[in-house]
Amino acid sequence: MAIGAKDKIDALLVKKYQGLKVDNPVIQSSMVDPQKMLDAMNDFAMVHMNAMNIGQQLKSTCIKAISLNIQYRKSRNIKMNKPAQAVK
Repeated sequence: MAIGAKDKIDALLVKKYQGLKVDNPVIQSSMVDPQKMLDAMNDFAMVHMNAMNIGQQLKSTCIKAISLNIQYRKSRNIKMNKPAQAVK
């Protein structure tokens, strides 16, 4: 497995940026505590999951309430015999 530019564009990018030097200031002083960040992400995920579960339960409850309230009516009696014709 080779390390380096794979095509001409990568080679030009490497050539362009190889001479630049970047000062890396100490980030630790301004960085958020990783454990606090993970806890906040976990809390957000739990709230989102609970909201989805509540929405699903509400949807299920509404479907049940609607289906229990439906009144089925016959528009016509299919098995009804034709009325007897009067004999003249």
